Amino acid sequence: MWLLILFLIFILLIGTYAGSQNWLVFDKLTKTNLLNGALSILFVFTLLMILYSFGLFPQSIAAPFMMGIYSMIAGFFAGSANKLIQLRQKAGNTLYQHRSFWIDHAPNLLAVALIVYGIYRTAIFTVEPVTGIRISSGISLMCFGFFTWTLKVVPEFRSRGIFFLDRFIHWKEVIAWRWQSENVIAVEFVAKKDSDEERIKEFYTSIPEDEKKEIEVVLKSKMEEYADERKKILFRDEE
Repeated sequence: MWLLILFLIFILLIGTYAGSQNWLVFDKLTKTNLLNGALSILFVFTLLMILYSFGLFPQSIAAPFMMGIYSMIAGFFAGSANKLIQLRQKAGNTLYQHRSFWIDHAPNLLAVALIVYGIYRTAIFTVEPVTGIRISSGISLMCFGFFTWTLKVVPEFRSRGIFFLDRFIHWKEVIAWRWQSENVIAVEFVAKKDSDEERIKEFYTSIPEDEKKEIEVVLKSKMEEYADERKKILFRDEE
């Protein structure tokens, strides 16, 4: 039993480390990648079910295996949530963020529901027997709820840069902005690929009519404040 617990803690730590890295970011979550990932997971679990039905994947192996999977998932979401918290702190104080019930409160209510259900899933406070599967799956749900709490679906324009999903964009990396339509603004920035090669990317976000002046003031002031540092990045190759 102690060996199993130590093994699960080790798997949890590996998942936490993986989640704290930039190995999986939202930029890479294309439809093709999501579909291939879902098909791969479905294939693996279908294969395991077939092996289990033929007695080649007994309960004595299946239970620790699933506990390890749940522990890996829990660690990954815990590490990802911690990464988002650190990036948000790095980005500084909030200067502007579009706020509404669906943006601020609905995701938090979902996160709380996941955490509460995760606690219920552990069976610690119910009459059902507490098992390793229930504990590990409940913890994975709670970690996913914690990750959901830290994730924001709209850009946060902060004192040191823009924080959007799991990406921190320093103000010196923002090269331009424009109104794409009456209530949609486009922000262009310099992004580094895995090979450290720089390329220009952009994102779009909607701005309420009564908040357009507010975001314009923030963008104009920060573009002017970091103008010199931005020039060094844009004209680095010419020096």
